[in-house]
Amino acid sequence: MNDKAACQHVLRILTGIRDLTVLEVRSQYRVSKVTSHDAILDILAEDGSGRLFNLEIQRADTIDHARRTRFYGAMVDSEYLMKGKTYADLPDVYIIYISEKDLWKAGQTSYQVEKYFKGTGVRYDDGQHILYVNAAVDDGSETARLMQYFKTADPDDMSQGDLSKRVHFLKCEEGGYEIMCEVSEMIYAEGELDAKRTMAYNMHKKGYPASTIAELLEVSMAIVKEWIDSEMAAVR
Repeated sequence: MNDKAACQHVLRILTGIRDLTVLEVRSQYRVSKVTSHDAILDILAEDGSGRLFNLEIQRADTIDHARRTRFYGAMVDSEYLMKGKTYADLPDVYIIYISEKDLWKAGQTSYQVEKYFKGTGVRYDDGQHILYVNAAVDDGSETARLMQYFKTADPDDMSQGDLSKRVHFLKCEEGGYEIMCEVSEMIYAEGELDAKRTMAYNMHKKGYPASTIAELLEVSMAIVKEWIDSEMAAVR
C-alpha cells in the first residue's frame, strides 16, 4: 500500500471516488503530541484535491473501535491545521477502518457513517468521513471482492489491477523479495520492542525500579521512563 498506484486502486474502490488521484502516500506515519498518545497511522494518503485518507487495518476485536477512530481523526486534524489557519482550512478527511470481523454485526461489507441533525433530514457536514469495511461479509460487491483478495494476496490473481501488480512484484519478482525481507525484519524488530514496552510497564507496576528494568531489558533508562510515562498517561 506504500505504492501510490496500488493505494489509489484501493481507495477508489472503497470510497467510490473514481477519479481520485493519489499524490502522496506515507505508511506507518507517526503523529506525536507532548501531552497525549502518539498515533501511528497505517496509511495516510493525500489526493490532488487536498483530501486526506487514513486507512487503518485492525485485526483485534477487543478495543473500542469507534473511539479509536475518533482519536485518529482528531490526530490527523491536529497535524494539518497549522497556526494562523482557520477551521475552514481543515481538509476533508476519510478514515477507512478495515477489520477481519463484522464489527457492527449487521451483515454488511461496508458501513458508512452519516451525520444528521436529530429529527431532520439535514446533514451535518464537518468534513470527516468514516467508513468501516470488513472481510467477513461477502455481499458480492466490488468492495467485498477486494476484501476477499486481501485475505489471500495471491500473486497469481491479477483481478485487482495496480494492487495485484504490486503484490506480484513483492512476492515473485526480483527486487520485491528484498523489500519483503526488509519489511519482515522491521515488523520483527517492532514486535520485540512492543513486547519489551509491555514488560517494562508490568515490572514497574510490581515495584521494580527503572534502573533494574533498563538493565534487564537491555534498553536505556530514558526509554524505560518514556514507556512508563506513556502507559500511565493512557491509563489516566
